[in-house]
Amino acid sequence: MISTVTGRALPPAVKRCLKQLLRTYHRTFFAFTPADLRSALGRLGVVPGDVLMVHSAFDRFSGFQSGPNAVIRVLQDAVGTTGTLLMPTIPFQGSAIDYARSDPVFDARHTMSRMGLITELFRRAPGVARSLHPTHSVAAWGCRAETLIAGHEQADTPCGRHTPYGRLLEHDGKILLAGVPANTMTFGYFVAEELEPRLAFPVLTRAAYPLRWKDADGTLRVANVRLFSPLLDHDLTELVAELKRRRAWRERRVGRVRLVLLRAREVYDAGVALSDRGLFPRQRAAPPPP
Repeated sequence: MISTVTGRALPPAVKRCLKQLLRTYHRTFFAFTPADLRSALGRLGVVPGDVLMVHSAFDRFSGFQSGPNAVIRVLQDAVGTTGTLLMPTIPFQGSAIDYARSDPVFDARHTMSRMGLITELFRRAPGVARSLHPTHSVAAWGCRAETLIAGHEQADTPCGRHTPYGRLLEHDGKILLAGVPANTMTFGYFVAEELEPRLAFPVLTRAAYPLRWKDADGTLRVANVRLFSPLLDHDLTELVAELKRRRAWRERRVGRVRLVLLRAREVYDAGVALSDRGLFPRQRAAPPPP
């Protein structure tokens, strides 16, 4: 809060100077190379053949002695030609319901990912395919890419069993958080969808939203999708604590970037155990009437 208030009070030229000094400090004392990143991933537990879903924020890679495309190449090298690399390429920030109400047209070839610079460059990269789901698309590269994203546009929910998120569990996949908090982990929504039948409140809206998307031929189509309820609590604090208690939270740093590796199966099992205790997922308090 102090840095935010100070930032607002400083003249633009001073802020630019301070940012440059901070970048210089990071490059000097927290520098790391693509080789350092590759080594850190290996020590963390990423191995050739993995099905790996990555969430990232390149602005946290301060001190990295290359660019975002180098991060992608390191990740591809880490899973190898026998593995598969996945990244959610969701085309909005904020509420999916608000996004749906804006009447967008999703085009996998042109609609930008709003999940960070690395994901946007990844979806454009050679050999990368993208699922056609209008709200929660996934880009994939590797030997199982087409299998993992196939038919996503036919799913009537964003992250259910017959989506790349559900298939991540089926293929004993792993999840990498690279400089991002746990609540960016889209697989958590798959777990919430799976648990909905045993909950006293809905995870998804009862009504389906008509969403327009273009197929591979450019033909405009409509999918009717139930979206996540505005009353669903997105706080994963309890889930993180349970994963740490089970020693399923693997973490290390490279430079100033925190890397966390999780197994989809362990995340799912932790979510089910918390659900049995009424701790996951949770419902937000309803807003007061106007």
